[in-house]
Amino acid sequence: MAGNARDIRKNDPEKTRENILDVATTEFAEFGLSGGRVDAIAEKTRTSKRMIYYYYGSKEGLYLAVLERAYRKIRALESDLALADMPAETALRQLISSTFDHDEGNPEFVRLVSIENIHHAMHMRRSTEIGELNISVIRTIQEILDRGRREGAFKRNVDAIDLHMLISAFCFFRVSNRYTFGTIFHRNLSEPVIYARHKQMISDAVIAYLAAPESVAA
Repeated sequence: MAGNARDIRKNDPEKTRENILDVATTEFAEFGLSGGRVDAIAEKTRTSKRMIYYYYGSKEGLYLAVLERAYRKIRALESDLALADMPAETALRQLISSTFDHDEGNPEFVRLVSIENIHHAMHMRRSTEIGELNISVIRTIQEILDRGRREGAFKRNVDAIDLHMLISAFCFFRVSNRYTFGTIFHRNLSEPVIYARHKQMISDAVIAYLAAPESVAA
């Protein structure tokens, strides 16, 4: 079996890299960059520190690769939704639903982003890919907003980045703060009834805000 595993690693380096990233994601999400151990990652992937450093250069390089892949996954998920073929309101609800489900199903992503915020995004700044990746979701939101105004569904002139932040804030908070919030209010945010209610609530709130006319200053 050990020989077979070595053969697989030798013949399928892409699979080896994906396995390393899978294990590193769990390690860094649990212990952060400083607490995560490359030795532990090597042991769990049945590789070696030397191989990991060959692929990623350093522990920090591996951590950054984990962050980049995490953002690639959510952006790829959004690109598969075919939102351009839907009416604006339907498209926006679908995008919100996808974000909501992604954050719920990927708590490691939420922890990684929280950890990187603790570090003031100092590692993320080294990545040219993450910035480019996230342009796509802003472009998608802008296209939905423009289409919604043409269709008459949206009345407000909203900045696409502001709207992205509004959606992300709710979806992210309920995962990042689920333990403290749940302890304080004795509520399991992943309970199916609450989950469905919150998912509907954020969609309804965003659509209602966009559909309301701009307020006129006195």
